[in-house]
Amino acid sequence: MIIQRFLLVLLPILLIGCSDISSNFTTLNRVGLLLEDTIDDQGWNNKGYQGLLNIHSNLNVDVVFKEDMNTEEKVKKAVESFVADGVNLIFGHGRFFSEHFTDLGKSYPDVHFVSFNGDVQGDNVTSLHFDSYAMGYFAGMVAAAMSETGDVGAIAAHDWQPEVEGFHDGASLSGTKAKVHLKFVKDWTDSDTALSYFEDLKRSGVDVFYPAGDGYHLDLIEEIRNEGLYAIGFVGDQSDLGESTVLTSTVQHVDYLYELVAEQFTKNELGNGNLRFDFKDGVISLGNFSSRVPEDIQIQIKDAVRQYIETGELPTEAIK
Repeated sequence: MIIQRFLLVLLPILLIGCSDISSNFTTLNRVGLLLEDTIDDQGWNNKGYQGLLNIHSNLNVDVVFKEDMNTEEKVKKAVESFVADGVNLIFGHGRFFSEHFTDLGKSYPDVHFVSFNGDVQGDNVTSLHFDSYAMGYFAGMVAAAMSETGDVGAIAAHDWQPEVEGFHDGASLSGTKAKVHLKFVKDWTDSDTALSYFEDLKRSGVDVFYPAGDGYHLDLIEEIRNEGLYAIGFVGDQSDLGESTVLTSTVQHVDYLYELVAEQFTKNELGNGNLRFDFKDGVISLGNFSSRVPEDIQIQIKDAVRQYIETGELPTEAIK
């Protein structure tokens, strides 16, 4: 996979500047990956797997992974197995692993543990955070601008997701009459519940959906396409699932981030603690726009993203 080279310039600075630097590691022996679910979701877990493959291919490092690591006992046994096999950099692909890694870091001081979106502590423990409020904000702006009924909806996994708050706020800007509907599945993979919420929102008149759950988003987009409605893609660029259905996508380039983190490890430059990333860091972006989105709306959204990258300021008025 081709790596976005501009990230190689930005992220070393960010990783050094955001927290203290661990100086105990010089050689990357093997890299391990733990996933709560499977690599076949075409979303978040698959991106973690692709990131691991990037490390293997581009850094010439042996890698191993384990799926369905969804209990504390499984995680402990997997880490023990990894360490016995010479792994000294372990990724836990999600918030679930953060607390466990904080504890395990004390038992394995010669291993660096990396998770996502949680709160961690320890000299050899890192959590990578996508500041996803803004990506949801832009998704909400697009949804409100493209809705014909004035009703837009997010079907999210959890109410703590920053992108959901962003979606609500972006769709509710001054100058829009959009009504925002929010549903929470309380699970990343429960397609049945997500689809039942889709039916509820469809009956309420929602015609643009943000399926913010990477285990059920593909099923939702397929149903949205069947009904002739619109979707905003989540985590990956999902324009290939229906160019006339997927208006744009909110993309987290986690697969690129994996390799960059591994490179920092080899240079003794991987920061510990909680590190944050946003559009300005090149690891969040909007995906391709559908031809259904008028050119003037595309231009306004792209200009708003550019302004946000340059100034940190989000729009305060809806697209005209």
